[in-house]
Amino acid sequence: MKWQGVFPAVTTKFTPHDELDLEAFKSNLEAQLEAGVSGIVLGGTLGEASTLEAEEKYALVRAAAGYVTGKVPVVINVAEQTTKAAIEAAQKAADNGASGLMMLPPMRYKADDKETVEFYKATAKSTELPIMIYNNPVDYKILVTLDMFESLAECENICAVKESTRDITNITRMINRFGDRFTILSGVDTLAMESIVMGAKGWVAGLVCAFPAETVAIYNLIQVGRIEEAREIYRWFMPLLELDIHPKLVQYIKLAEQETGLGTENVRAPRLTLAGDERAHVLQIIHAALANRPQLPDYKDLQA
Repeated sequence: MKWQGVFPAVTTKFTPHDELDLEAFKSNLEAQLEAGVSGIVLGGTLGEASTLEAEEKYALVRAAAGYVTGKVPVVINVAEQTTKAAIEAAQKAADNGASGLMMLPPMRYKADDKETVEFYKATAKSTELPIMIYNNPVDYKILVTLDMFESLAECENICAVKESTRDITNITRMINRFGDRFTILSGVDTLAMESIVMGAKGWVAGLVCAFPAETVAIYNLIQVGRIEEAREIYRWFMPLLELDIHPKLVQYIKLAEQETGLGTENVRAPRLTLAGDERAHVLQIIHAALANRPQLPDYKDLQA
């Protein structure tokens, strides 16, 4: 498995009756594959993981794995409160067809450095699936430090990091210390181009759910050194990308999916669909972007 390229953190599609909408889910996957993404990430923050029942998560894994049929890897997020539950989640992910895991540190309890490392190690040793550490201290209050990565390096299947510290210099520090031992993927849409230029090999993206072609085009253009072309698309994209760093990113991005014909705005309570001035404001951003959507170059077959 290569942790490289654009990995959409896809939304979970719901019917108006609050059931999984697997047809809408597969339709969005089709658009992602057509745009040229390199993998699929399920059950993250954007996937409303905290509201999903365990069986719903694995139904999504089975549906995604069955639909992509090996074209790209399917990664499921592991966000558990106990080590025992994380090990069980890793096993069930493998049983249901996942290609890899994205792992958050322990939920709710703010584990110290040693506890966090042991949580990751125990889970890694229980599975053969490759693991991407989700390093997001801003939202989840635990920073995986370079010293912690030094200890985690003994687990061969811990091989990537979703870099969401919001500190671009952390990419250079990781590379200076570990070389290519851990593959770095950008986890923040508004810092993605900067992160890739500084050495990130991939992008776990949010707005790709609604704008897959533009996202992959930026990534591919950077790979072949066509920086100015990538930058122009990125500048157009920025007002949309900023929707990904708001507490209501799920509602915002689902509304964008609806406006681009790639989903609906159905969310699971306690989230509610947008209304009033807030909805009008987000629609204004989306419609302004659609009115000025850039003409993309032939980006799919670019060779570095």
